[in-house]
Amino acid sequence: MIRTENLTKRFGDNVAVDGLTLQVAQGEVFGFLGPNGAGKTTTMRMLSALVAPTSGSAWVNGLQVGADDAAIRASIGLLTEAPGLYPRLDAEQNLGFFAKLHGVQDVAGQVRTYLTLLGLWERRSEPVGGFSKGMQQKLAIARALLHEPPVLFLDEPTSALDPEAARVVRDFIETLREQGRTIFICTHNLDEADRLCDHVAVIKQRLIRVDTPEALRRGLYGQSVLVRLQQVSAQLHALVADLPFVHAVSDTPGGLRVSLDDPDENNPALVHALVGAGAAVQFVEREAHSLEQVYFDLMRESEVAA
Repeated sequence: MIRTENLTKRFGDNVAVDGLTLQVAQGEVFGFLGPNGAGKTTTMRMLSALVAPTSGSAWVNGLQVGADDAAIRASIGLLTEAPGLYPRLDAEQNLGFFAKLHGVQDVAGQVRTYLTLLGLWERRSEPVGGFSKGMQQKLAIARALLHEPPVLFLDEPTSALDPEAARVVRDFIETLREQGRTIFICTHNLDEADRLCDHVAVIKQRLIRVDTPEALRRGLYGQSVLVRLQQVSAQLHALVADLPFVHAVSDTPGGLRVSLDDPDENNPALVHALVGAGAAVQFVEREAHSLEQVYFDLMRESEVAA
């Protein structure tokens, strides 16, 4: 659905995006992560056929950037950093105007559908200039969906929203995924990316890593469990280290951190061995690593490599 090959963008001597190659499958939510100035928004603008690449190639929905730009712009939904709404028009008029530009057949029906879905129908007759930032953001999301595009590009879709409104948008994105839409999200909200995205890419001008959030965690940290014990001893440490499926053992406050092949498969044998040796096992839990931790560790690795 979205594919790039060595996609590069330079602004004079500044390289904004350097040799980006990636692929986004149909129907997935793809997260694009990186610090400010990493090239995220520039990439989105190239894929939206708003900015021409310096070199390399890209395809969106089977259309080639640079050759089919008008068709690409007609077939995507785009949420930019700034909502770009008409402040003197009300919400209904704003969406009606953009629906007509996209050639929507049932303008009134589509406008009502998306204003209702995003909780704005009761405010439809109010000038948009009086809306909060969060309401304007939701209206801009509705505008991006009026023509039912198969591909959506969302730049920080929940950045201006309160927790309740952000949850509405996240649930809405889940619904769009179920409909088979392809959704490309630039975000700094790593917890949100972890929950929403099928794959994520970490970029800082060049692509650092791309994979599922869980695969990124496994690749950096392996799989480990925390075993809370009533009492820790050197003998128990040595016993666990000798188990054939254990890769490493380290002491933690009140227990052991155990790196192993497969927690679901190995935990029963691990507990059985400890109990057989007289250990009082209080609980065993899989060690969790946040996507935020993964992100910062990948950034540190890339700086060391550079």
